[in-house]
Amino acid sequence: MIELNRSELYFKDGDVDKEINMNQSKIKKNTNSTKTANYAKNRTIFEDGQNINKDHTKKLDINFKKTCSCPDSHINCLTAKEWVRNQVAIWELYYEKRDIRDKDIHPAVFPIALPKKCIELFTHKGELVLDPFLGIGTTLIAAQDLGRNAVGFDLNQKYIDFTTKRLSQLEFNFDNTKQIAICDDAINIPKYFNENTISLSVTSPPYANILNHKRLNKSIRSDLRRNKYFNKVQQYSNNPRDLGTMRPKKYAEAIAEIYKGILPLLKPRAHCVININDLWENNHRYPTHSYVIEAMEKVGYELRNIIIWDKRNLVNKVGIFGWPSNYITLSTTFEYILDFWRP
Repeated sequence: MIELNRSELYFKDGDVDKEINMNQSKIKKNTNSTKTANYAKNRTIFEDGQNINKDHTKKLDINFKKTCSCPDSHINCLTAKEWVRNQVAIWELYYEKRDIRDKDIHPAVFPIALPKKCIELFTHKGELVLDPFLGIGTTLIAAQDLGRNAVGFDLNQKYIDFTTKRLSQLEFNFDNTKQIAICDDAINIPKYFNENTISLSVTSPPYANILNHKRLNKSIRSDLRRNKYFNKVQQYSNNPRDLGTMRPKKYAEAIAEIYKGILPLLKPRAHCVININDLWENNHRYPTHSYVIEAMEKVGYELRNIIIWDKRNLVNKVGIFGWPSNYITLSTTFEYILDFWRP
């Protein structure tokens, strides 16, 4: 078994001496030397990562069973009153101080509140959560807050490094759960888990090629458009396996291919949540959420719910878009949260 402890980092290329190249001022410095020592002691880094990946018999040693006393017939630890409050299909979420909103670090980070709400809805304490497109670790932060085990994957080593740094700033984990960040292609996820072990997959994947062009900031008021991001490309990477480089329909097919491999890893009726947005480009709307639904159903998932993330509380100083001859809704005011499960 691969033994990893608490909040950990796995380097696919074995480059354990690689310097973390980031602006240290972007992250709050950890002044608690004891906490830092505990973190270093509890982290395992594998140098021979590629050999481990090729050995399909070696899986992550991480708990996936619930540790609470809830009845087995319950899908979560919520009370009846909490359940009712969560039945509203329009979610208004807020960023907190711990959230990273600096686009120089990551161009599109969802708030901790989003995966936290999903984890509360679809898992018990101690169970296992997966984020196939981890970014800078938001899902792992939410999982540790709630006493769940979690593993996240990302192609970008820079984001894995940043995630590890974020996790090292957290208070000591008294729930004895693990949060693991792995630098690898999401298509390889089946190599890391046994079947029927994951209780929830939740993620916000790159939104097709929505960032793969120069920002014109058309949704922002005209006198504010020429900010430091104006006319710049804020792409995640140029890796051809990066979903953010793909056109919408190819993007949906690529997502479905990844989730096809994840399906048998999920427990029966385990949920799979994908936060997605449509693309508006060259005066044409691409209903990416529809493409993703169709592609996911083809590989065996069942759509359970469509939730709207109401982002009006996060949008301000908007400009006139399309007036007076072309009515176009502002896609920055909402996003889709697609909830599937394994039938």
